[in-house]
Amino acid sequence: LFPQSLCIQRFEPGLGLLTPINPMMAGISLVPPPPIPPDMPVIKEIIHCKSCTLFPQNPSLPPPSTRERPPGCKTVFVGGLPENATEEIVREVFDQCGEITAIRKSKKNFCHIRYSEEFMVDKAIYLSGYRMRIGSSTDKKDSGRIHVDFAQARDDLYEWECKQRLFAREERHRRKVHEDRLRPPSPPPIVHYTEHEAGLLAERLKGEMIFNFCDATAVLYTWIDRGEVNRRTANHFYSMIQSANSHVRRLMGEKAQHEEEMERAKETFKNALIAILTQFEQITTVFTAATRQKAWDHFSKAQRKNIDMWRKQCEELRNAHSEEIMGIRREEEMEMSDDDSEENPCKRPRTENGVCDPASLREENDSLRWQLDAYRNEVELLRKDTRGAGRPDDDHMLTHAQTHSPEAQIQLLQQSMHNMQQQLLSLQEKLKSKEAELEQARDEHRHLEGEVLTLRDKVCTHVSFLLFSAGIISTFLHVHPFGANLEYLWSYIQRLDSKVELERLMVRLPSMFRQELSGVGATLEKRWKFCGFDSLGSA
Repeated sequence: LFPQSLCIQRFEPGLGLLTPINPMMAGISLVPPPPIPPDMPVIKEIIHCKSCTLFPQNPSLPPPSTRERPPGCKTVFVGGLPENATEEIVREVFDQCGEITAIRKSKKNFCHIRYSEEFMVDKAIYLSGYRMRIGSSTDKKDSGRIHVDFAQARDDLYEWECKQRLFAREERHRRKVHEDRLRPPSPPPIVHYTEHEAGLLAERLKGEMIFNFCDATAVLYTWIDRGEVNRRTANHFYSMIQSANSHVRRLMGEKAQHEEEMERAKETFKNALIAILTQFEQITTVFTAATRQKAWDHFSKAQRKNIDMWRKQCEELRNAHSEEIMGIRREEEMEMSDDDSEENPCKRPRTENGVCDPASLREENDSLRWQLDAYRNEVELLRKDTRGAGRPDDDHMLTHAQTHSPEAQIQLLQQSMHNMQQQLLSLQEKLKSKEAELEQARDEHRHLEGEVLTLRDKVCTHVSFLLFSAGIISTFLHVHPFGANLEYLWSYIQRLDSKVELERLMVRLPSMFRQELSGVGATLEKRWKFCGFDSLGSA
C-alpha cells in the first residue's frame, strides 16, 4: 500500500499491517508497472492491528494536504487521535513504518513521533486520512480521523545542519586533494655556490638543450641575487654570463627560421585558397550555363529545385572563401604599411587604442608649421638670389660665374624654387588633414564627456530612488512590529511605483530587513521585519 519507491509489501491479516517481502522469493516480476495517471485516486485497504483498525477515507475525496517539508525532517505530527488512544496504541500503529526513537503525546488528541531515518516519515504520511477505531467499540471517544503531517523539530534541524557541515568538510577535503593533485610540483632547491657547482653550471650553459639552459640560468640568477659575486668569484661569473650571452645568436637564428616557416605556410595556405576559389568559380559557371533558357526548360521541376539550391550553396561558399582571401591580403598590406612606418619614424601614427590623441596631433601640427616656415624662408632666400644674380659686385655670384653661366644658375634656382613650392603645398595639405583629425578627436572627446555625465546622472537618480524606497519600506515595517508578508508590502509600494524590485532590494539590505517564519500549521508564513535598530540595542 505504500508508494513503490519505498518497498514492495503485501497484506497479511495475521501479522498486522504491511510486511516487506523479497521480490525474488515471492516470484514477483521486477518489471516496473505502467505509470499511474495523476488524476486516478490511490486505492487504500483496511489495516488491522491488535488493538485497533484503520479504515481508509473515500477514494473520491482529495488527498490530505501537507505543509512544506522541513530540511532533515524525522518528526511527524499526528492529529485527530481518539480520546481513548494511548501511547501504546499509537506506537503499535506507527511502529510498522519504521524505528521510533521518541513519542511525545499531548493530553489533547495529537502527538509528535520521531523516527530514526528520514524515509520512514514518508511511510507515516501515507497513513494520513485513515479513520482509527479502537477495538470493536462504536463509542465516539474510541474513533477519530487521524491527520499526519511534517513537523519542525530542533533536533532534526540540528542533525541536518551537522550532516551538511560534514558534507561541506568532505567536499572541501576532496577539492583540496584534487587541487593538490593538479598543482605542479615545486621546483628543486637551488644548490649553494661552490667552485665545483660553478664548473658544472658553466658546462650546462654551453649546452644546446633548452631545459638545461633554462635551469642553469635560474641557478645563475639565484646566485647573483644571493650576493655570491665578489672579487674572488667575479671571473667565474663573468665567464658564465658570457656563455649565457652566446645563446642570443642561436635564438635569433631559430626565430628567423620559424618566421620563414610561417611565411611558407602562409603562402601555401594562400595558394590553396586561390585554387579552391578558382574551382568554385568554374562550378559557378557550370550552374550559370545550366540556368539559361535553352537548358533550363529541359529539366523537371524537382531537378530545377535541386540545381537552384546547389547554386545558392556554391555562391555562399565562394563568397566566404573570397572574403577570407581578401582578409589575408589586407593583413599583408597592413604588415607592409607597418614596415614602412618603422622605416620612416616621422610617419608613425600617434594613436592609442584606435582613438587619436589630441596632444600628439597638436605636437605634430606644430612641427609641420615649423617646417612650413622653414621652407618659406628658404624660398624667399632663393628668390632674392635669383633677383641679384646679374649684379657684378656680388662676390658669391662671381665665384659661381667661373663654373656656370648666369642663365644656367637662374635655371637651377628656378627649378629648386619649384621643388620648394611643391613641398610647401604638400605640407599645407598635411597640415589641413591633421587639423581635421584634431577637430574630430575633440568632437569624440566632447561626445564621451556627455555620455559620462548622462550615465552619472542615471546612476545618481537610481541610487536616490533606491534609498527613497528603502526609507519607505523601513517606515512601513517599523509601524508593523510583528512584520508583514511580501504581498502586503507590494500592495502598499506599488501605489508609489510599480517598477521597484521589492524582494531583491530587501535581500540586498540584511542589516535593515530580516525574513522570519511566523504562525503554526496552516497559518505558517514568511514575514519581513525591520531590524535596523537591533544593532544599536546590542551595542
